[in-house]
Amino acid sequence: MTGKQLYQSERKKGYKGGFPTPLRFWSRMSEDVERDAECGDQEAAGANMVPAKESRPRGKKRAFSSEGLLQPVKISKATLYKPPTSEELSRLKETENLFHSNLLRLQVEELLKEVMLKEKRKQKIDTFLHQINALLAKIPETPEAEITDQSWLPKDVKVPFVQVPFSVKGRFRFLPPVSVKVVGSYLLGTCIKPAINVDMALTMPREIFQDKDNLNQRYHRKRALYLAHVAHHLAKEELLGSVTFAYANGNHLKPVVLLQPQGKDAKMVTVRLYACPPQDFFKPSRLHPSKNNVRTAWFTERGSPVAGEVEPPTPHYNNSILWDLAMESHLLFLSGSASDFPGMRDGVALLKVWLRQRELEKGFGCFNGFLASMLVAYLLSRHQINKVMSGYQVLRNALQFLATTDLSTSGISLSKDGDGSLPTLSDFHKAFQVVFVDPSGLVNLCADMTASKYKQIQFEAKRSMEVLDDKTVDGFQLLLMTRRPLIRAFDHVFHLKQVSKLQAACKKMQLLHELLDHGGNYISATLPFLLRLLERGLAQRILLLTHSLPQLLPWPIDADPPKHKDTGSLSFGLLLSPDFAISVLEKGPEADRPEAVEFQRFWGKRSELRRFQDGSICEAVLWDATNQSQKRLIPEQVIRHLLQLHMDIPESAICYTGALLESVIKLGREPAGTGEEAMVDVVRSYDDLSRKLWNLEGLPLTVTAVQGTHPALRYTDVFPPVPMKPDYAYYGRNKDRESLVPLAEKPCPAYISPMKVMCHMEGSGQWPQDKEAIRRIKAAFQVQLAELLHGQHHLLCWPGPTHTDVYKDGYVFRLQVAYHREPQILKETVTPEGLLKYQDTEESLRLEVETLHLPFLTSALHGLQQQHPAFGSTCRLAKRWVSAQLLSDSLSEECVDLLVASLFLCPAPYVAPSSPQVGFLRFLHLLATFDWKNSPLIVNLNSELKDEDYLEIRNDFVAARPRLPVMFIASPRDRQNSVWTKERPSAQLLLRLFILAQESLRTLEEQLMDPSGSQDVKVVFRPPLDFYDVLIHLNPKQIPRHLQAVDRPVKSFSRGMLPGEAAVKTLAFPVVDYDPVQLYLRELRQAFGDLALFFYDKHGGEVIGVLWKPSSFEPQPFKASTMRGRMMLAPSSESLTVPNVAAILEDFEILGEGLVKAVEARTEKWSI
Repeated sequence: MTGKQLYQSERKKGYKGGFPTPLRFWSRMSEDVERDAECGDQEAAGANMVPAKESRPRGKKRAFSSEGLLQPVKISKATLYKPPTSEELSRLKETENLFHSNLLRLQVEELLKEVMLKEKRKQKIDTFLHQINALLAKIPETPEAEITDQSWLPKDVKVPFVQVPFSVKGRFRFLPPVSVKVVGSYLLGTCIKPAINVDMALTMPREIFQDKDNLNQRYHRKRALYLAHVAHHLAKEELLGSVTFAYANGNHLKPVVLLQPQGKDAKMVTVRLYACPPQDFFKPSRLHPSKNNVRTAWFTERGSPVAGEVEPPTPHYNNSILWDLAMESHLLFLSGSASDFPGMRDGVALLKVWLRQRELEKGFGCFNGFLASMLVAYLLSRHQINKVMSGYQVLRNALQFLATTDLSTSGISLSKDGDGSLPTLSDFHKAFQVVFVDPSGLVNLCADMTASKYKQIQFEAKRSMEVLDDKTVDGFQLLLMTRRPLIRAFDHVFHLKQVSKLQAACKKMQLLHELLDHGGNYISATLPFLLRLLERGLAQRILLLTHSLPQLLPWPIDADPPKHKDTGSLSFGLLLSPDFAISVLEKGPEADRPEAVEFQRFWGKRSELRRFQDGSICEAVLWDATNQSQKRLIPEQVIRHLLQLHMDIPESAICYTGALLESVIKLGREPAGTGEEAMVDVVRSYDDLSRKLWNLEGLPLTVTAVQGTHPALRYTDVFPPVPMKPDYAYYGRNKDRESLVPLAEKPCPAYISPMKVMCHMEGSGQWPQDKEAIRRIKAAFQVQLAELLHGQHHLLCWPGPTHTDVYKDGYVFRLQVAYHREPQILKETVTPEGLLKYQDTEESLRLEVETLHLPFLTSALHGLQQQHPAFGSTCRLAKRWVSAQLLSDSLSEECVDLLVASLFLCPAPYVAPSSPQVGFLRFLHLLATFDWKNSPLIVNLNSELKDEDYLEIRNDFVAARPRLPVMFIASPRDRQNSVWTKERPSAQLLLRLFILAQESLRTLEEQLMDPSGSQDVKVVFRPPLDFYDVLIHLNPKQIPRHLQAVDRPVKSFSRGMLPGEAAVKTLAFPVVDYDPVQLYLRELRQAFGDLALFFYDKHGGEVIGVLWKPSSFEPQPFKASTMRGRMMLAPSSESLTVPNVAAILEDFEILGEGLVKAVEARTEKWSI
């Protein structure tokens, strides 16, 4: 598209209301009143805005509100074809080359305005910084004393440093700082809201240092004493509302002082005070990565060194000192790079937002904003970007560099000097896992980062580039406005509950040298080894392994500094490989090869010799897993075994949260699985029936297609059918039809779900063209199918006019004959003029859904399950949650299947889920955040839709929005009608789903990230009943699916079925599709649907929730035809009627006699 064409198309696509922010659909929960509001999601700024409710007066029910919709703007021809200016042409050319549309440019510009500091706030911060500078100059000196003599410090301040061992040589005195300079992002203009941090470097006088202060933490302790004295005096000042200590980026060797203003400006800014040594005090050669500056004898308190002992290098310790020396030079370097380069400021701000949404910017070993600035400066120095680029171009280039460059194997350096005295990149790689060297050639900016964390950054960058290049998704929203917490981004997450267990691991793995280097921090010392151990053990099972970044909250200056164990817990995320994650066998080398010894050492007692089919005898590890549910947890077995074997970390110290939610879709006692095997059996039986139907002899027309439509045949049935074997003594007998009937005195028999199967008959000129005649022909086919199946295959059949039930292998299949031209014939109508025309009727649309849409959907989703094994169980969890909220009648099963399918077919910004649990979390997130009012959800089944199809669907959606359902889902065979959401949910129930999903997601993520593992995750599957006006309590004896309840009863009633191992007897047809609760609900809705809404959990619920419609209590004029459930109002001039609530509640009990246990009228919510 040329620049001019793009210019005109963008003008045509103009929108009312300025910049379009993401909107969420809101409405009031009632049948007759609808309220709308817009909600902007400002997650990029780190805080969610509370949705603003825009109230409207009560009024007549509307099908859909158009307020808040993005609508085309009508533009005059003169304006539309006005020649573009040179500036517009330049912007259009950039938009054409970089952005998918002008909207993306507008979104980026709006985001930058939102997160950047305003000038007024900058002025207030500048004033505050000047005041702090004046206070620092007034801090008094102290007399000189030994470092270990800290009696001069007041009792209300503690040294912010873990002094172990305590004894250390050297003397210290406090002198005011030589200089106080603002460093970091504030001066560069790359600070972003909401948390504004300004770094100030206090240069300590040369007089307080002595030779060899680089040894044995002397410098670090002097630095901590210096900051303690500063904090003590600043805490007395009225200017400051808060003075606390914190660790810089989680590093225990680097405490800082945090200052916040007083009063209402407390959150305006946080000033971080860093203490730095004078320039050129330490000789750089002493601090090379290969040098030692922490003596083993001192650290282990042995007194004197062992003769001939070689001291290990301490690269991380040395780097921490060099970092302080280079703070000012880093600022000067970045200032030079940023001069005359506004795109750098914007690009770094966007990178910071990108990092924040992925939880990568805080903690020990993070990729913070400073590193982002240095990375952009590096790209500028290597001419990979230039100073005329926009912020968006800088972001793209930075992400492209991160995606394609592995700093854990090929480090980079900003140093231009060819000084032979500087360490080489090879030297840095020997000492550190990730290498990015600063301009001095001495400091590794990524010294604390693990290779696993960088691999995560690299993975995220690759995924982000794919999203930016995908024209079918909103890249801006997914990259910069969507949070990616660990629990939602990774398939399995586990927590190391007590990091103190790593102390014992240090001894077991003999990591004394690493402890020296990290100042006794056993977490950072052992973490790289732990990660390498797990990466080797999990091998092909995972695509990525990452960990949370250890960090501690600020603490008061009068409190002791947090110890290493106070870090709490460590969390680890696993991205599973769908192809290898569930493999039960770990095959090793052949027994006579030298590698076999190492394999045995690595796997311990788990390793054993096994003979394979090819005749080889190899070392191997076989994991315990008998079903799909247990196979999904093989990574847990691997992790627990290896950590116990090699690091002495007991299983009790690990909380694994990979499959905690799956208990709600398990049926039966352990080791029962989650039903995948049961569905495979169903599909196998269905395939056999299909073959029998294809090969039937004696039919006048052949069967051209057999298509299953039941959810079990696409692996998404919450509780898949299991073979049912009736105990004939439990039932009565209908001798005429050779079928069983339930007995009134017995508990309701177990529910048998009939699985619908469409049998398409071949076309023929013999088919009638009259719809009634077609129905009769189909009924004859139903009877003949039953006779032939019984005669040729000895199957028990029960024919009917619309379907034939077939009892096979303990399952019931419901065959339904279909003729491909019947929907077309049902559309035929004759006008009064005698003309034949075609128009959709309710009957034709229903038949199209049954014979066209549903078979296609089942087939497509069956294929999706083959590609993504977690799809079926994710659907089942989602449906179980919807039903548990008593909303299963408000959202069709097919709708939920499509919602979940979208998470697998278009998973951006994630990858497709490989575990049901993370898929379910993303389902809740989709319900809680998707903008249903202004966007269609497009589900590209079988990849049939192209880029231009997406554009066409969205344009048609905008044009027809007021006439479309509130929840619009488009698919390749359903682009304009959204057949699965046409009738439900209503706007009010969509709001209810939104609120429930939002709260459930928040609760679940908190629970799953709780390392104690003591939370009850089923709480989100228990509905809040205080929402309802009336509760109808049911008798469990008459609930056929009672055992499917979320809180499964310990004991239930006998349901007339023989145990699984009993032989199937085909003496009489079992009771099919009999659920008294559903029949009761149907009667309630028919009788009282105009007065109330009824809600129920069909999977074993014991309560029906009733919600009165607000309009039903308004007095209405007397009419004899509408007096059902109503009574006359007190005598008045007009004859008015109101609902007779007492009689209605009594009717609830009468209609449900034997089923209803009690009716609870919650009159505190309403009055009779």
